Amino acid sequence: MAGNSIGHTFKLTTFGESHGEAIGGVIDGVPSNFALDLRAVQVELDRRRPGQSDIVTQRKESDTVRFLSGIFEGKTTGAPIGFVIENENQKSKDYSHIENIYRPSHADFTYDKKYGHRDYRGGGRSSARETASRVVAGAIAKQFLNHLGIKVEAFVSQVGPIKLEGDLTNLSLPRRENSVRCPDPLVAEKMIDFIKTVRKAGDTIGGVVFARINGVPLGLGAPVFDKLHADLGKAMLSINAVKGFEYGSGFSGVEMKGSEHNDVIQHDGTTLSNHSGGIQGGISNGAPIYFRVAFKPVATIMQDQFSVNSKMEVVKVKGKGRHDPCVVPRAVPIVEAMASITILDHYLRNKMTQI
Repeated sequence: MAGNSIGHTFKLTTFGESHGEAIGGVIDGVPSNFALDLRAVQVELDRRRPGQSDIVTQRKESDTVRFLSGIFEGKTTGAPIGFVIENENQKSKDYSHIENIYRPSHADFTYDKKYGHRDYRGGGRSSARETASRVVAGAIAKQFLNHLGIKVEAFVSQVGPIKLEGDLTNLSLPRRENSVRCPDPLVAEKMIDFIKTVRKAGDTIGGVVFARINGVPLGLGAPVFDKLHADLGKAMLSINAVKGFEYGSGFSGVEMKGSEHNDVIQHDGTTLSNHSGGIQGGISNGAPIYFRVAFKPVATIMQDQFSVNSKMEVVKVKGKGRHDPCVVPRAVPIVEAMASITILDHYLRNKMTQI
């Protein structure tokens, strides 16, 4: 199986399955002699972990990360950072009923047909549990970015039909997150109530995560295949359940004329507007980068559905186990992690642009 790594200079490779002994990763290209706050890494994992509120999956995992290499006396050595996160609360029997059944809108069918064998316990390698390893690498990348004055932050802007209105690029975020991670407390309560209603009906709902990156220097990205927005898009679309990515004005830009959409450059290099989302020609222009990530409803629902088994016979299947009724609250730290990995990778690559 290929495709388990992301990044060029700052590179993450992940391993492990949802119901295996552990998940983990190797981070290569980490600059040396940098003091890491390992508690801050755990804080980011705690933001992603299951069981943290009554609107997410109740699987109980401490998600405690254990570092194996690349760190000595609290500082990076420049060697690859290896780490593991033990799986503690698997209930594999919850999946025994789908051993030979392909669940609708899951990776079961495509995975089995591609590889000829699959771990049906929780989805195996295709499980969203793999994203915990991304959060570890992202938390480390975020500390480097903070040192450079680059700030990555995300929040939930929509759940189903309930959305935040207005300009979100400068919206102030509260110091303490609520359970749905929407910065507006009134809208957050509506989202929470809606998720609970959907969950009670045995169903799921999707949503949108809005992300912004401030302090990005001019010059990150390359103009052909390594466009900064293309790599951000790949990073986001690699996250489980993501169905859409747009940056800057995105799809709403099609309703504007060029005279309205163009970001006029001023004498100091800044622009009067930022419809470009901080990226022009695939290269960062120094303005804030902002984008949206759309997540589909979780595919596992607690309702009867028709599907097929490995013999291609029509069967009835019903979801069991512990699953998120809406993935976006736990997706926020994952979006931040993938953005941090991408920006730091491009920052380090950009150091080799000119001598």
